[in-house]
Amino acid sequence: MTTAQTVPANPRPARSANPVPDSGRSVPWQRAPRVLGILAIAVMAVIWLLPFLWALDTSFKSEADSSAIPLSWIPGGGFTLEAYRSILEQGNLPIWLFNSVVVAVAVTLITVVISALAAYGLSRTRFRGRALLMSVIIASIVVPAQILIVPLFQQMLSWNLVDTYLGVILPQVLHPVMVYILVKFFDAIPDELEDAARIDGAGALRIFWNIVLPLSRGILAAVAIFVFIGAWNNFLWPFIVINDPGLMTMPVGLQTVESAYGVQYAQNMASAMLAALPLLIVFIFFQRQIIKGVATTGLGGQ
Repeated sequence: MTTAQTVPANPRPARSANPVPDSGRSVPWQRAPRVLGILAIAVMAVIWLLPFLWALDTSFKSEADSSAIPLSWIPGGGFTLEAYRSILEQGNLPIWLFNSVVVAVAVTLITVVISALAAYGLSRTRFRGRALLMSVIIASIVVPAQILIVPLFQQMLSWNLVDTYLGVILPQVLHPVMVYILVKFFDAIPDELEDAARIDGAGALRIFWNIVLPLSRGILAAVAIFVFIGAWNNFLWPFIVINDPGLMTMPVGLQTVESAYGVQYAQNMASAMLAALPLLIVFIFFQRQIIKGVATTGLGGQ
């Protein structure tokens, strides 16, 4: 007669000779690279922010405190809005701001349209001389813009576009580097998507509008933001082609105020803060699109 063998309700599993370490925990030496990376990023961020913080601090000083020796973050006479008040009283800030918005938005829209169409044609069309044309576009990237100042001014003068919005906008709408970036992005889009659309009877323009552009929203947003920033900060060309104070952009107008009253450090920094404020707002609201566009470009459209 056999005796019944009792089995425990919750048997314990046998211990392994080589226990597997808990993957949820990490030993200190494994966290060291991450901690060092964060510290390095923090140090670089502080180094990058330091000049901006000094300019912001100086803009709230009086002219005497801004040039006092030794330099100090906290002025002896206290912080003041004198520099901002002087710029707002001496300059025509609302008109300069309006002109900058008109010029920057127009340059951005025209540049994005021209660059996208040109890049799509170069990416999808094979024709004789395409390699030479791409070489010219790449070579034009390294040509300094200052070299073209004289011929551009003569051209605007012959077209009677000096002291006009078009005279400021048109020479800024051609960006070879943006065309090159978009060409590389369009090259990474699979041809099968467009082949399927052609089978359904879609033309080239419809394919570009309904397929290519929706897939390129990230890179187009990044291109638009970079072009907007460049057009907003452009000083040399508007300074040359504009003589009418009513058509001056923000950088040119603020420079006229500074030059009329000599070198005043507090006003210089205050004007720089006023000129950079719209760009800071653009970056705060569109930083996700900027990062996404740069990352997408680096990954070849994947």
